[in-house]
Amino acid sequence: MELAYLSLGSNQEPQKNLSAALRELRQRFGTLRVSTAYRFPAVGFDGPDFVNLAAVVETDLSPQALNDWLHALEDRHGRRRDVPRFSDRTLDIDIVLYGEQILTGSGNLQLPRDELRHAFVLLPLAEIAPDARVPGDGRSLRQLWQQHADHSAPFAPVALTG
Repeated sequence: MELAYLSLGSNQEPQKNLSAALRELRQRFGTLRVSTAYRFPAVGFDGPDFVNLAAVVETDLSPQALNDWLHALEDRHGRRRDVPRFSDRTLDIDIVLYGEQILTGSGNLQLPRDELRHAFVLLPLAEIAPDARVPGDGRSLRQLWQQHADHSAPFAPVALTG
């Protein structure tokens, strides 16, 4: 069993879609560590704000199998893959860290995930796993967040239903 650190986001009916995703994650993986959900501006395009949160799951799936399962979860909630990469999303779930693994390559599965540099990924993860260390870097999520340019910015919490 490994710990997988996930980033979840949505800017289309985010409370509904994120709540539903958390229910499905709990059904598959059991108990989750879940962060506060926060509102963040869209990155890479002009669009409605996103609601982002993080979850930690214990999994028996390999990184690729987990990634495939998460893509199927996104698809069940209306995720479109025929639109530009930076666009509105019903549901976006990425594996940010998976144990101590480092994976690079041309596919969409990269560990640790580059998006860890963004506040919308780092803040929620640092909240629920502050002492987790980033493979290849050695710093903890807490250290990365404390050093982040947006560390002092106020990000509004968002209540989720269910």
